Amino acid sequence: MSVPERIVPDETEPGIVALHATRYEFALPLCAGKDVLDAGCGVGYGSAILADAARRVVGVDRSDDAIAYALRHYSRPNVEFAVDDLLELGQPDAAFDVVCAFEAIEHVADPSAHLVHVRRVLRPGGVYIASTPRVERTTLTPENPYHSVEFSQDDFRHLLGRHFGRVELYGQRRVQTRRHRLLQRLDVLGLRRRLPFLRKAGRPLLGTAATEDVGSEGIVISREGIERASELVAVCRSPRQA
Repeated sequence: MSVPERIVPDETEPGIVALHATRYEFALPLCAGKDVLDAGCGVGYGSAILADAARRVVGVDRSDDAIAYALRHYSRPNVEFAVDDLLELGQPDAAFDVVCAFEAIEHVADPSAHLVHVRRVLRPGGVYIASTPRVERTTLTPENPYHSVEFSQDDFRHLLGRHFGRVELYGQRRVQTRRHRLLQRLDVLGLRRRLPFLRKAGRPLLGTAATEDVGSEGIVISREGIERASELVAVCRSPRQA
């Protein structure tokens, strides 16, 4: 099934929401007691998740409509929302201990310029946590019309390494049965992806929950099996000096 570009929890299948919320939950231990920027926050549900652990969260997005929704639905005493552009961040220098940017960097026209701003707003010792779709080969012409670039594992690591001294790369994937993985390897023509009725008919045999029904127990973020991941998740430390 297609995944909506902007996640609105009340209007989106629970499994799709879980796929996105899992990344915020992964970040929670690194945000405990910290000042956090949620860069590309969308409608703000992730900022609210981070607020359970963080001292303060600022959620920014370039969409006026998204920020208006966030203010109505996800305001918290320790959460602020503002319209801002990831390529022209209006946040003060050294204002945050952590910057989270989940499914955001693929949308910006100049990812390196975005990372320069991330380094600027991070305090010494700050952490940047980001996710992006994983592809086999980096492309500047993704099938998704909302994406400016999609990265391979090596190219994503290389880009981040130009801006941070330490980069830990993880992969996010759905937990799949061996039967499911075997079928994926055999389906070299991608028939199940292109013919939805085949996916539906095969689910009982595969034993893997459908994407729209998957729960947090069916999603893993791990340094193992990155080659099977649908998204890359990076934890970056030691921002390089300008």
